[in-house]
Amino acid sequence: MAKTEFQKMMDEELYDVNDEKLVADRFAARDLYEELDTIPFREKDRVTALVTKLFGSVGKNVEIRPRFACDYGYNIHVGDNFFANFDCILLDTCEINIGNNVLLAPKVQIYTAGHPYNLEARTSWLGYGKPVTIGNNCWIGGNAVIVPGVTIGNNVIVGGGAVVTKSFGDNVVIAGNPARIVKHLDAEGNVIPEKK
Repeated sequence: MAKTEFQKMMDEELYDVNDEKLVADRFAARDLYEELDTIPFREKDRVTALVTKLFGSVGKNVEIRPRFACDYGYNIHVGDNFFANFDCILLDTCEINIGNNVLLAPKVQIYTAGHPYNLEARTSWLGYGKPVTIGNNCWIGGNAVIVPGVTIGNNVIVGGGAVVTKSFGDNVVIAGNPARIVKHLDAEGNVIPEKK
């Protein structure tokens, strides 16, 4: 039996972005995240209920500020104490798995979606995805961009404006375009002085 476009998408294969089911799923997600913007900030229980409906899985104490956007929502999994500040975009063609105690500053962009280099395939609206994983105790600075296929370890700080094009392990500060390690941290998040 032939794979559906949804199955191809989840299997990181080229798929038809304009597939009827996928378009309907994106509209359903949009209805939910646009509704998030209408809920007063102090009504935290309503926000939590809506995020729980939108995301694939949600930990305790989740806060999402207005103008959040995603593709499907159901491919986003966040742990406890997740915070997304204003204008965050999580394009979840494939899974985005985020651990506990993760803070996203304003305008963070996490992309699992991509398009092929081949001109004919790209202009035929074929796409593909690769999952993104972010560990526990991470802080992603404002306007940072994380591209498809990246894994970020535990206790990582991503500098504002960084473009993360490759994976990084635990206990580091990364910054720049493309992002690179600029500092090492101990398990408590203190900067380890460089040896001279």
